[in-house]
Amino acid sequence: MPAASKVVLDVSALLAVLRCEPGSDRIKPLLGRAVMSAVNLAEVAATLSRHGLPAASVFSDVCKIVGEVRPFDARQASLAVALDAKTRAIGLPLAGRACLALAASAGLPVLTADETWAGLDVGVGIEVIRGLQSVA
Repeated sequence: MPAASKVVLDVSALLAVLRCEPGSDRIKPLLGRAVMSAVNLAEVAATLSRHGLPAASVFSDVCKIVGEVRPFDARQASLAVALDAKTRAIGLPLAGRACLALAASAGLPVLTADETWAGLDVGVGIEVIRGLQSVA
């Protein structure tokens, strides 16, 4: 991936960074040029608030970490619906499909900590941060 290119982060990738989990070292240098769907940002904030952190401040802090947050629009919603059949076998929730829809609509690769994404054939580059696997 070119040094100046943007990347899309899914929920698990950002949570890995915030929790200092394995693979987070691959994401930290990319945070300034990372893009997230507003759907995924909401999921990260909700996950952290379920663990006792104040939701409003969590949301604000997470917004500061990610380089760019993009709205979930009608085109992405349509792509997320189309991705349902292709991702149903791994039980990918709406937040995951929203992430892939953003990547597809923006022509950007996705970084994830979710190893089940490694086998997905959805027309976007997927890099699993906890392994050496990536798919196009």
